[in-house]
Formats: sequence, C-alpha cells, structure tokens
Amino acid sequence: MPQPAPGSPVKKPFLSPVVILAVGVLATASSAILIRLAQTEAPSIVIASSRLTLATAMLLPWSLTRRRYELQALPARGWQLALLSGFMLGLHFAAYIASLRYTSIAAGTVLATSTPIWVGLASPLLLREPLTRRMGVGILLAVAGSLLIGLEQGGAGSRPLLGNVLALSSALTGAVYFLIGRRLRPHLSLLSYTTIVYGCAAVTLLALTALLGQSLLGYSPSIYLLFFLMALFPQLLGHSSYNYALAFLPAAYVSIAVISEPIGASILGLLIFGEAPGELAISGGLLILAGILFSSRA
Repeated sequence: MPQPAPGSPVKKPFLSPVVILAVGVLATASSAILIRLAQTEAPSIVIASSRLTLATAMLLPWSLTRRRYELQALPARGWQLALLSGFMLGLHFAAYIASLRYTSIAAGTVLATSTPIWVGLASPLLLREPLTRRMGVGILLAVAGSLLIGLEQGGAGSRPLLGNVLALSSALTGAVYFLIGRRLRPHLSLLSYTTIVYGCAAVTLLALTALLGQSLLGYSPSIYLLFFLMALFPQLLGHSSYNYALAFLPAAYVSIAVISEPIGASILGLLIFGEAPGELAISGGLLILAGILFSSRA
C-alpha cells in the first residue's frame, strides 16, 4: 500500500485535526470514571467487550450503506493490517480496563497512555516519519510527567503492581494500533477504518469473554447504561477522533496528545471518587501540558 510523504497530509482535512484531537482527549477522559463505576458489578472483560460491541453495532449499518464499495475494494493487505489493528485494540482495552481494578485511576491512565515513547521510537523505522527535535523533547517531557504521576501511591488499588503491569501492556498494544492506523488512515475513510477495527476488537474481546466463562447478560439497567455511554463517548467520539487525526498528523504527535488524558481522568477521579492527586501528580500534569505545547510547535 503506498505511503504518504512523511509529515504531509494526503488531502485537505474537512475539520482541523488538532481541534478534533482536542475533542477526542476530552471525551476519553471520562473512560476511566465510567469503567470504575461499571466495575462495581461487571467483570472487566465484560465491560471491554460490551463497549466495543455496542460501538460496532452503531457504526455497522451506516458503514454498510455508505461505504460498502470501499470495503469491497480494500485489498487483502489492507484487510490484514486493519484486522491486526483491531486485534491489538481489543488486547489494549482488555488490559487497560482490567488494570483499573487493581491500581489508581491516575496511575492506570498514565501508564496506559505512555504510548508516545513507543510510537515515537518506532515511527522513524516503521513509518519513515522523522522524529524532530521538538517532538522528541515533547515526548521526553510528557513521559517524565507520566512517570511522576505514576509514582503517586494514593487512590484505590488492591494490587498496584499487577495493575501497573496491565496498564503498561495496554500502552504497548495501543502503540501498535496507532502505528497501523497511521499507515492505513490516509487511504481508508474514517467510517470504514473504525468499523473494521472496532469490529475486530469486539470479536477478540467476545472470544476472551467466552474463554473466561463470563456472561454479557444479567446486569442492572444502570450498568448497561454505562456500557452505552462508554461506547458513545470514549469510543466513538474519543477514539474515532484519534483515528481522524491519524490521516493528517504524525502518529507520534497524535500519541503525545493522547497522553493528556490522565489529567482529565485524575480531575474526574478527585471529584467523583475522592482520589486526590498529590504534588507529584500535579507536577507531572504540568510537564505533560508542556510537552504537548512544545511538540505542537513542530
């Protein structure tokens, strides 16, 4: 599949990808809160599979009526990459949502969104997108801020080490998802790409749900409402905003913006669960913002 010139958009964006990216970050900040609320009754794997299944169900009718021709014309190599991206996205959510049962919201979201260091290191090799000095400094600042937040010991968490390992695993699989998305999105519409990727992620998670002997049925109406809200806001609005931006912006830049999610999640965690960030978390948040602002000038 042909590659776009590094750092240059293939087509003029209908909406500013930077603005859309900012909207996506705000939408995904609610993810950890909704997950923590749902975990009072539902297993983590059920939350993950329900979120992606509902998101796919919302996209599929629209995709089949509006983009059927594009799906039929997608070459085999494109399908392979899109399905691999979806598989990695499924593993990402399985690990991330499970991590929030064992560690704090601040630590879990920080480690899960540490993708810039992995994407930034891999982009020059896999995507031939050079890592500029400004972007490199921005990544270092953002990752340093993430580490500071991750050092916080406050908040809920029965097994923080396990939770942190799961969160880091979700970051690694999320990096693969971003890298594949950067390669495919310039050649595939947002609707087609998200339908395939979310659908494959849903199938992956449903298979894991069955293997673990869990059921999607039998929960209270409030839990199903939380599933729907997760599919609508963090998934369709949040992650789809990232995928929109990947058609026009380098994968490293998009992943840097995503790392600001812990700031919003930590604020919401304080307001709703009383998980107050300490001095390290506040300092880390300021470093993350500095990294985003510095790298955006590139």
